[in-house]
Amino acid sequence: MSVIVFAGAAQFAAVGYVASGLPWPGIILLTFLLNARHLLYSAALAPWLRSVPFTRRVVMAHVLTDEAFALTISHFRRLGQRDEWGYWVAAIAVTFIPWNLATMAGVAIGAQIPDPARLGIDIIFPAAMVGLAVGLITGRRELVAAIVGAGIAVAVALVSSPSVGIVAGGVVGPLVGLLVPRAVAHETAPLGTAASAEHYSMPGIHVEPDGSVDPPEGSDR
Repeated sequence: MSVIVFAGAAQFAAVGYVASGLPWPGIILLTFLLNARHLLYSAALAPWLRSVPFTRRVVMAHVLTDEAFALTISHFRRLGQRDEWGYWVAAIAVTFIPWNLATMAGVAIGAQIPDPARLGIDIIFPAAMVGLAVGLITGRRELVAAIVGAGIAVAVALVSSPSVGIVAGGVVGPLVGLLVPRAVAHETAPLGTAASAEHYSMPGIHVEPDGSVDPPEGSDR
């Protein structure tokens, strides 16, 4: 499953749903909602990967995870350009291979661990997500989105389930972050401006002499 599906949290959720006897339409719907955030990940990476051949982008989509996205988007922005090898390192070497090795180790020796919770193993995954999220916070809007999203996720998880809480926090948090006024956000390079094009060196963006931003000639945007 980790090789063919490779969906992180959705794998944990799906296994739990199967074990509880949930009908398969419900499993498909809930795991789809849980992984819907990948649509946003893909949209954020799309401008950087526009010139990559379609077949390679299909493979890149298969190995796209929370960790791969966070490491890649930060790397691209730091360089100011696409680094396809950087994506493969983040997706394969940092995520796919260790994940599958750990899966095999868990299958082989996991049953010999009487109480994994006593070792603190259950905190590794959320701790990793917190670390990745901190690296993506570049302003007050992101900070508000992270705090509200985490609060909503925990609250909903306590009265419903962790899967529903993740979806609720992932939707509500960013929406609240968008409500933060620009004057309060203190953005130094708001998206869509000449400053953001210069700051992030976004591919496909051309800064005119008057400071306006337009796609270059022949662009599909």
